[in-house]
Amino acid sequence: MIERILGFSLTHRFLVVLLVAAVAAFGIRSLQLLPIDAVPDITNNQVQINTEASSLSPFEIEMSVTFPIETSLAGIPGLEYTRSLSRNGFSQVTAVFNDDVDIYFARTQVTERISQVKGVLPAGADPRMGAVSTGLGEIYMWTVHFDHPRGKGAEIKNGQPGWQSDGSYLTPEGLRLTKDFELAMYLRTVQDWIIRPQLKGIAGVAEVDSIGGYEQQFHVQPDPQKLLSFGLSFSDVIAALEKNNSGVGAGYIEQKGESYTVRADGRLETLSDIGNVIIANKNGVPVFLKDVAEVGIGRELRTGSASEDGNEVVVGTAMMLKGGNSRIVSSLVDEKMQSVGKALPPDIAIKTVLNRTQLVDATVKTVAKNLAEGALLVIVILFVMLGNLRAALITALVIPVTMMMTLTGMLEAGISANLMSLGALDFGLIVDGAVIITENALRRLAERQHHEGRLLTLHERLLEVMVASKEMIQPTVFGQAIIITVYLPLLTFTGVEGKMFEPMGLTVIIALICAFVLSLTFVPAMLAIFVTGRVQEKDNFIIRTAKARYAPILRGALSEPRFVMVSAVGLFVFSLLLFTRLGQEFIPQLDEKNLAMQAIRIPSTSLAQSSDMQLKVERVVRSF
Repeated sequence: MIERILGFSLTHRFLVVLLVAAVAAFGIRSLQLLPIDAVPDITNNQVQINTEASSLSPFEIEMSVTFPIETSLAGIPGLEYTRSLSRNGFSQVTAVFNDDVDIYFARTQVTERISQVKGVLPAGADPRMGAVSTGLGEIYMWTVHFDHPRGKGAEIKNGQPGWQSDGSYLTPEGLRLTKDFELAMYLRTVQDWIIRPQLKGIAGVAEVDSIGGYEQQFHVQPDPQKLLSFGLSFSDVIAALEKNNSGVGAGYIEQKGESYTVRADGRLETLSDIGNVIIANKNGVPVFLKDVAEVGIGRELRTGSASEDGNEVVVGTAMMLKGGNSRIVSSLVDEKMQSVGKALPPDIAIKTVLNRTQLVDATVKTVAKNLAEGALLVIVILFVMLGNLRAALITALVIPVTMMMTLTGMLEAGISANLMSLGALDFGLIVDGAVIITENALRRLAERQHHEGRLLTLHERLLEVMVASKEMIQPTVFGQAIIITVYLPLLTFTGVEGKMFEPMGLTVIIALICAFVLSLTFVPAMLAIFVTGRVQEKDNFIIRTAKARYAPILRGALSEPRFVMVSAVGLFVFSLLLFTRLGQEFIPQLDEKNLAMQAIRIPSTSLAQSSDMQLKVERVVRSF
């Protein structure tokens, strides 16, 4: 079989070279599609179910929401286990599936089970599944803040949107904000209604999360004494608001060949609309809601806040779709942010605080530097040792072609390009088979020319390359098989270890197989095409010097075998002692050029107190 492959490669040598060039070009295309990340994604295959029920305590959440949902998931095919979290007004159930279960199949199964249990959940509890993302899905984070907090140093234009001379902020919608919580609330409104919708349309973005500020709410605070004087109750207020906050479609009418849609819009949009709701009629005199209640903008009972440089801000996070290309998605988000920032209300700005592209670019730069240095070292050694420029170039070409073929294999196998997968490639192993075939072919061609005393004919050259390749097939096969065998145990790993090291093992195996195929096809074909004319194969200065130094050492070792064996064992034992003093890391260290600082508080600290402490910490740190 191998002889047939060699014969075909030499007979159709130009076709083989063209096919290899086409495969390499396809590898360049694969590089553009290959997911690129800093490290492998080691998170498990999971689906989260989040449920909000603001009126329930943690105990009630656990009994009425978390337990029924968690129990309903039992028996789903591929489910490994579930875990849950119950907090005040919030429940989270996480279903962890086997790694071979398709995430969308898992979500479909979870959806069916949730629909069955909805009937037993408390009123208002609506379970929702989390985004199709992973723990490494946070690829881009930003803050939404005022360029001039409280208007200090801002350009004042009274009557126009922006900061006013009295310290208030006038929104483009006409709202005048004076209190701190109103300013934070407007930042959240900008995040949820201007920034978030535009980012969710980006390919590869699974979800956009927000934290900080307040969701805008309109609060109606009835006065019990006024209600009692009109003979009204809280139920009357609620019923009036519900009835007066709806839109009705009344079909359409035709007039002069045109169709007009008829609708009655009763939606409440402003504080004035809410205050003018009629809740009763006393002797022909309407009783408005503003007569018995105080209507205004109020703050929600939030469970988290965000701050930056000692001021309260809103933090947004773009979550990447599972399996996406973090480098491309984060670049698209960053590009979109530039245009979104130009359309924000006056004095409100976006500041990027985390961009995965920076880490990925740094990782790619490190991997590219290591690969380039390794390839350059191998190429230099080839030029020096082979002593034939054309043969060295042919052998060196195996490196980029193998890389392109490996990228195609990685794309088909679903392996991302990262520090672990690409960082394990060794070009010395890749060109090993090509080197010994090339060197043997040079030797045989030189000997045949010396024996014939003339240049070889095409048939003679093809025959010598064929014989030289056949002689080296056995050591090439055994050498590659031994190296591949070393990496096979990595493919048996499971869990976190499997996700971390299996891509590395697969990448090396794919590269070795591609290099082996090239050494049987591409290398003989290129030798037959380009290694023509007079060929010389002799020891260069380095080889002669090495032999001169090695020969006496070898004779001494053969004369004293016992001393050599004892010395070798002693050095091995000494190396074991040194091994115990080496540092050990699970993965290579990554320097993101960033520092993460966290202030630890006692668990019972309230949100207001935590926010106040955080602002003070940031102001102190910023002073350095």
